[in-house]
Amino acid sequence: MEEQNAHATPDQDNMFSQPAQQHLPNSTAVLVLGILSIVFSIWYVSILGVILSIVALVLSSKDMSLYASNSSKYTLSSFNNLKAGRICAIIGLTVAIIFFVIIMLIIFGILATMPFWGMID
Repeated sequence: MEEQNAHATPDQDNMFSQPAQQHLPNSTAVLVLGILSIVFSIWYVSILGVILSIVALVLSSKDMSLYASNSSKYTLSSFNNLKAGRICAIIGLTVAIIFFVIIMLIIFGILATMPFWGMID
């Protein structure tokens, strides 16, 4: 009985010899920033959505290069969070730019059609 406990099985040796996988450093932050960039890409705060999405894209590119250099060191779930956050950031950036253009067209459209605009000459 003592001999069985003294010797570890190969599975146990293998389990202890492999280093534990880590989460990517910014995967959660990228996911949160990506979701917030969609939320803040509405009408009057679209510039905030652009800023958040750019920050999320910069952080995600750093973590993507970390994962590409040593994928066995990091967990797959953190990489999936990173990809989801990157996709949300791209969607947030696109929506924020579209809303920003629409707002600018409305503002300049209203200014161009006001009656006193022609009296400036």
